[in-house]
Amino acid sequence: MNDNGKPKLAMYWCASCGGCEISVLNIHEHILDVDAVFDIVFFPCIADFKLQDVQGYPDGYIDVCLFNGAIRNSENEEMAHLLRKKSKILVAYGSCSYEGCIPALSNLTSKEATFQTVYIDNPTIDNPDGILPQTMTKVPEGELELPFFYNTVKSLDQVVEVDYYLPGCPPEPPQIWAVLEVVIAALTQGAPLPPKGSIVGAKDVAVCEECPREKHEKTIARFYRPYEINPDPDLCLLEQGIICMGIATRGGCGALCPQVGMGCRGCYGPLPGVEDQGAKMLSAIASVIDVGDVGDDEKLLEQKIEEVIATIPDPAGTFYRFSMAHSILQRTRISENGKGDSE
Repeated sequence: MNDNGKPKLAMYWCASCGGCEISVLNIHEHILDVDAVFDIVFFPCIADFKLQDVQGYPDGYIDVCLFNGAIRNSENEEMAHLLRKKSKILVAYGSCSYEGCIPALSNLTSKEATFQTVYIDNPTIDNPDGILPQTMTKVPEGELELPFFYNTVKSLDQVVEVDYYLPGCPPEPPQIWAVLEVVIAALTQGAPLPPKGSIVGAKDVAVCEECPREKHEKTIARFYRPYEINPDPDLCLLEQGIICMGIATRGGCGALCPQVGMGCRGCYGPLPGVEDQGAKMLSAIASVIDVGDVGDDEKLLEQKIEEVIATIPDPAGTFYRFSMAHSILQRTRISENGKGDSE
């Protein structure tokens, strides 16, 4: 193991789409600054690193590890513990690592149902014998081993201690570079780091505060999917009946999605002090539904409200798209042994 004296940088990819890995390259020419400052010691997406390399490093050898992806299986959890042990600073990089994100939507169902859909009911799969992945399979050359697939997806901090969180799906290049600048200054000039546990590369205000769209008092009689309406390019999307999570989402992205006519999906996570982003959005929606009149029969009013709510497709997937693992719900049902992560 050669040590050139430069700070050590690692990045690893667990249960995610891979967009976070690519996002690091979106800092453009600043990638040269990163290369000048850091010695990259583990980044299997871009170079030929092996597990044995990390296992051989002394504890705390890695100065900064950008860990993206949720904890979906036993290998993910093993790598989380290993990289926590080997890293001075562990960053939950991106929404999957921070809150579970899209992988954690499978917490709305079970491991068995997921396997049934993917390997048996899938119209593109030819599997007449109903064979499912096994953790251990014997072949003439020996035994093949696969990770154990968990029933419950977890965020990184539900498995190991996390020093900092960088939200986004994926994080935006200006935020990535701003965070790396702070880390570089700390490692090379002794500048202070944010308090541990901080959410970095984001703002303490809602996405709505960054959005230039005109806003009025909101009254909504029904909701639309984006293809069902041509929205006014200058008016708040939520006021036009398009679900936009900006009111319940931490800013920092520059309101990129609302500016091009797509409602905020919530990838930067909840605002400071909000425990459950989905519940916060549901509360906001409930306060602006405009149906009925004073004196209306309660049953009729309830029916009208239900008709409005029915125009929201997949409420759980809409309001908990990024935050299921970190929400009060976490999943639809906890296992009988109370763990819910190993069935």
